[in-house]
Amino acid sequence: MGRDNGKMIRTKDLTFWQKLYLPEVFKGLSLTLSQMFKPKFTYMYPEERFQPPSSFRGRPILVEENGVERCVACGLCSRVCPALAIEVQASETELEKERYPVRFEINMVRCIFCGFCEEVCPEEAIIMSKEYELVFSSQEEAIFGKERLLTPAEQVRERLEFLRNSR
Repeated sequence: MGRDNGKMIRTKDLTFWQKLYLPEVFKGLSLTLSQMFKPKFTYMYPEERFQPPSSFRGRPILVEENGVERCVACGLCSRVCPALAIEVQASETELEKERYPVRFEINMVRCIFCGFCEEVCPEEAIIMSKEYELVFSSQEEAIFGKERLLTPAEQVRERLEFLRNSR
């Protein structure tokens, strides 16, 4: 069975060239060859730092607006995390939102930077930042609490705009 423009075609309906798979092999080789001859670039790290694009998925952060985190402690991020790196403990609040996270922790050793938490968050409270330099000297240092995760919305405006445009 093969596919042609999204339609299924049976093996008996394939042409001679499609049965040989040679055109597909040559398409793959031509793509490889075109990439081989593109100019190469090297960053002289740490003097010259990589400036990631808006779509880059670095360390997850919690967005803070007007001194209050956006998070409503729904727990979707912790449920969707394949590495089980996020832990959320909720409580009631007197503010306009009903709940807030008393404890919000991400174990950065376990985090695989997949971005599922960002995709599932209904409030755009947890997003992936541009930060890619993470160094820990102990396991305890790698557990980021609310105090290390909270980032003002103004600092991540570019990523928030990217997310709104891509949805």
